[in-house]
Parts: sequence; structure tokens; C-alpha cells
Amino acid sequence: MLRDQVATALKDAMKSKNAERLSTVRLIQAAIKDRDIANRGTGKGEAPDDEILQILAKMVKQRDESAKIYEENARPELAAKERAEITVIQDFLPKQLSDSEVRANIAAIIKETGAGGPKDMGKVMAALKERYAGQMDFAKASGTVKELLK
Repeated sequence: MLRDQVATALKDAMKSKNAERLSTVRLIQAAIKDRDIANRGTGKGEAPDDEILQILAKMVKQRDESAKIYEENARPELAAKERAEITVIQDFLPKQLSDSEVRANIAAIIKETGAGGPKDMGKVMAALKERYAGQMDFAKASGTVKELLK
């Protein structure tokens, strides 16, 4: 489970006295705990691995956006910190699919679900998120889905 990997990474970072990695892993744990608390409020249990993958992907996206803003505003030291956090977070994510792999997987799911037009986009996106959580950028994938469903 991802939860166990994060706990092990936290212990390893503490033992190696790697402060940067430790702080990022603590941020990951805090985000997971926040989701667990939110789930309890709706009657669900702990966040499963697919939800954790979504949390991690969101964290990467947030840091990437922040790094770009820091670079635009001549703050390279803060941008570098954000990029370092991205590297740590990506250690817990599965390998990202290439653009051609994403396109091929989308085409396969469209065929599999029998999607025939833009009205079926939600069905295709749901199937993608279920199977490829953490492996692709769904914002980019939605553009490809729209293109293929025309």
C-alpha cells in the first residue's frame, strides 16, 4: 500500500537526517490524513490507494504551478524548492505514461466503452481515472479525449 510506503519513507528520512525529504513526506502524510478525515465525515473509510494517487498527482501539479510563478517573479530559490518537492512526491507515483501511450489507452477505452461522441466524455474520463490514476495528467488527457470523440 502507498500508505505504508509513505510511512517507511518518513522513517528513512528521519534516520538519514534528510530534512528536505522529511518535510515533503510529512506534507504527503498530512494530505492523506486530511482526506481520511474528510472521508470519515461522509461515512467512508480510509482513503484507498487510487485516492492517494490522486492526492499525490494534485500535489505535483500545485508545486509545478507554484514553481512557474516563482520563476516568472525572479525567485529561483523558491522555484528550486518546489521542484525538489516534486521529485520526492514523484517517488511515490507510478511511471508516467508517454503522450503516445496516453493516446493509445484513450483510444482503447473509447472503443471498449462504446463512446460515440462528446456526450460520452464523462464515461471515458471515469474509466481513465480508475485505471490510470497517477500515471497521466488528466487535464491533458481530457483534451485528447475531446479530440478523439469528435
